[in-house]
Amino acid sequence: MHRRMPVRKRANKRMDVNRILNELKSERDRLDRAIAALEGGRGAATGVGRGNGRRGNGRRGRRKMSADAKRRISEAMRKRWAERRKKA
Repeated sequence: MHRRMPVRKRANKRMDVNRILNELKSERDRLDRAIAALEGGRGAATGVGRGNGRRGNGRRGRRKMSADAKRRISEAMRKRWAERRKKA
């Protein structure tokens, strides 16, 4: 005979599955960024040879930027604004 699990335990299991899925998706995004960085200009921007393969509800969490990426962008912007000040 099949015993039914209490509602509270089913809800906890569902929350655990959602938490695990979110962690796995975050890890997948981190790996995708690392692979793209390593591939550089070898077709990574165009996605040649790779299907998206992602399915879901279309919602995506906030993307995180590494400290190194923030530093590179900051340096590039400082350089850009310095050149604009020279021209002005």
